[in-house]
Amino acid sequence: MIPEISIGPVTLQTFGLMFALSFVMAGFIAWRRFGELGKPPDWAYEVVFAALVGGFIGAKLYWLIENGETLDGNVFGNFFSGSGLTWYGGAIGGAIGVLLWAWWRDFLNLQLADIAAPALAAGQAVGRIGCQLSGDGDYGEPWDGPWAMGYPDGVVPTPPGVTVHPTPIYETLALGLIAIVLWRLRDRFRFGILMALYLVLAGLMRFLVEFVRTNDPVLIGLTMAQLISVAMIVAGIAWIITVRQRYGTLARPADQQVVPAV
Repeated sequence: MIPEISIGPVTLQTFGLMFALSFVMAGFIAWRRFGELGKPPDWAYEVVFAALVGGFIGAKLYWLIENGETLDGNVFGNFFSGSGLTWYGGAIGGAIGVLLWAWWRDFLNLQLADIAAPALAAGQAVGRIGCQLSGDGDYGEPWDGPWAMGYPDGVVPTPPGVTVHPTPIYETLALGLIAIVLWRLRDRFRFGILMALYLVLAGLMRFLVEFVRTNDPVLIGLTMAQLISVAMIVAGIAWIITVRQRYGTLARPADQQVVPAV
C-alpha cells in the first residue's frame, strides 16, 4: 500500500491525489464530447468544478450520516478531514452540483446526461485506484484465492497475515470497461439512453461486488449500497423500456444526429 507520497517537504495522500485525478479524467472526456457537439469545451472545467464541490459535500455528508455514532461528537472536524468519502454520497452530491450548473448554463437536457455517463464511469474507475493505493477499508472479505491481497499498511489495515478480495481493483476494471463501452456507443442511441445504460451497468457492478465486500446488510439481506444499486438498475431499465415503448426504437433519430464540430 502507498497511503502517502512524499515529494521533498510535501506529503500527498494517494487517495486525495487519485480523487483529484478522477475529476481530471472525467473533465477530459467531457471536454472531448463538448467539442464534438459544438459546445464550448471550457464548459468541461465548469461542470467538473460543480461536480467536485457537490461531490465532496455529498460524499462527506453520506459518510457522516453512516458513521455518526463513531465520531465522538466531532462532526465539524471529520467533515474537513482527509478521509471519509463515500461513492454514493459523492454521486448524489455531484449530480446536484451538475444540475445546478446546467440550469445556470441553460443546458439542462438529456444530452448532458449522455455526456456525463462515460465521464462518470471513467472518473470512478480512477477514484477506486486511490482506494486501492491507500487501503482505506474498501477491500472485501477474507479470501485466500489466487489474487487475494493483504492491506497491512493501509489507512484501515487488515490483520497481519489476512488476505482479502481486492475489491477496488474489481471496481476499477469493471468501471473502466463500462466507460469504454459507453464512449463507443455515444452516437448510437436517443439522448438519455447512454445514462440509462450507465445506471444499469454501474448499478449491476456494485450490486455484485457487494457480495464480497464487508458491509453489513440493512434490509432483506442486502447492504445499503446494494439497495441503491437496485434502485439504479430499476431506474435505468424503466427509462429504456419507456423510451422503447414511446418511440418504438432506441436508435438515434435523424433530428438527434450529431455532426462533429470542425
